[in-house]
Amino acid sequence: MAAPNVAILAAGQGRRMHSALPKVLHPLAGRPLAAHVLAAVRNLGPRAIAMVTGHGAQAVETALAAPDIRFVRQDPPRGTGDATRIALSVLPPDGVTLVGLGDVPLVPPEVLARLVDLAAGERLALLTARVREPLGLGRVLRAGDGSVRAIVEERDATDDERRIDEVNTGFIAAPTALLAKWVSRLTPHNAQGEYYLTDVVAMAVADGVPVVAQVATDEASVAGVNDRAQLAALERIVQRRHAQALMIAGTSIADPERIDVRGGLTCGRDVTIDVGCVFEGHVHLDDGASVGPYCVLRDVAVGPGTRIEAYSHLDSASIGRDCRIGPYARLRPGTKLAEEVHIGNFVEVKASTLGAASKANHLAYIGDATVGSRVNYGAGSITANYDGANKHRSIIGDDVHVGSDCVLIAPITIGPGATIGGGSTVTGEAPAGKLTVARARQVVVEDWRRPRKTPKSP
Repeated sequence: MAAPNVAILAAGQGRRMHSALPKVLHPLAGRPLAAHVLAAVRNLGPRAIAMVTGHGAQAVETALAAPDIRFVRQDPPRGTGDATRIALSVLPPDGVTLVGLGDVPLVPPEVLARLVDLAAGERLALLTARVREPLGLGRVLRAGDGSVRAIVEERDATDDERRIDEVNTGFIAAPTALLAKWVSRLTPHNAQGEYYLTDVVAMAVADGVPVVAQVATDEASVAGVNDRAQLAALERIVQRRHAQALMIAGTSIADPERIDVRGGLTCGRDVTIDVGCVFEGHVHLDDGASVGPYCVLRDVAVGPGTRIEAYSHLDSASIGRDCRIGPYARLRPGTKLAEEVHIGNFVEVKASTLGAASKANHLAYIGDATVGSRVNYGAGSITANYDGANKHRSIIGDDVHVGSDCVLIAPITIGPGATIGGGSTVTGEAPAGKLTVARARQVVVEDWRRPRKTPKSP
C-alpha cells in the first residue's frame, strides 16, 4: 500500500449530544472520539493528515494538536463535500486520499488500508455496511448487476430506497486529482442545502470511473456517534473488547461487563480484577497482583503479589511486590512503596517513599516524606507538611515507631529506631533509638463538675 493522504472531517456541532463540548472531543475509553480515528489512520503511515474543524474549532485543535496534523477550518458549515474540498487544499495533489469522519472511532486500520488499496487503481472506493437499523444513514444504491451507482441521503430517499440496509459509513478513498475534480463540481441541491461528499459516487459513475464497495463485516466497527446513548453503546463494546483480550491473555476478570479501561492496561500472569474497577492512563499489574472491587488506578505500576483492596484510589504511584493496599486507601502522585508495605483503610500517601515492610494501617496521612524500612506509623498520625505557603519534608528513619494521633511538623527528622509517644506534636529532631514525647502533662481536676442542662419550662 502506498502512503495515502488523509482528510478527517471533524467540523460538526453534534447538536444531539446537547453539549458545549464539540462532539469529536467526547471521550471514548478515555480518549476523544477523533483521537481513535487519528490512531487508526496513523497506522497507514500517511503522507499528510488534514483535519477540518468548525464548531469549537479552537478546542478541537488544542486537544488534538500534533506535528503531523494540518488543521483547516470550515466556516460556515456547508456539508461534507465542502469540508473535503477545504481539506484537499492543504494536501498533496497526487496519490490517493482517504476521507474519514472524526465521530466514527472504531474502524480498524487494516480495513482502511484495504480501502486505500482498492482506490489505487484509479477507482473510487467506499466503505459500506449492512445494518439492522439504517435510520438516518445514507443508502447505497446498486444497479441490477450489483455495481454501485449512487448514495442517497435518507432525507432525499424514496420510501423504497429507505428500505435498503446497505449504508454509507462516511469513509471513502479515491485518486486525489479525481476527488478534487468531483468536489469542485458539487452543488447544494438537496433537502439539507449542503454539499454532500456522497454525490461524488454518481459523478464517478458518470465519468466511467469504477466504484467499488468494501462491505464491513462488523457493524460495530463502523458505527458513528450522534448522541450520548450511541456513545455509551460504543463504550461498552470497547470495554468488552479490552476485557476479552485480557482474559484470553490470562487475566481473571470477575465480570467483563463491569470494567473500564481508559488508556492502557497490561497484566502479568494470574492477575485478578474484581468488579467495577477503572484503569486510566498507563497501568501495569505484575504477576499475581489482585485488585478488589470499585478501585480506580491511574498511571500506576503494581508489583507482583500485591493486593489492592476495595474502594482504593491510586494515582501516579509505584508499588512494590507483596504490598497490601486498602480498603479505602488513597495513593497520590509521587508515592513509591517498596516491597511488603501495608497501607490500610483511610490512609493517604502523597509524594512520599516508604521502605520495605513499613506499615500505616489506619486513618493516617503521610505527605512529602521519606519513610525508612520497618516503620510502624500509628493511627491518626499525620505529617504536617504545609505551612500555609510552602511544603516541607519529613525524614523518618528505619525501625521508627510513631504512636497514634501524632503530628510531625515538617521539616523534621526522626532518627532510626526512635519511638514517638502517642499523642505527641513533634517540632524538632527526634534522636535515634530514643523515646520522644511531646504532649501536655495529664491533669486531674478534683472538684470539677460537668455542666447540667437547664430544665425546660412546662
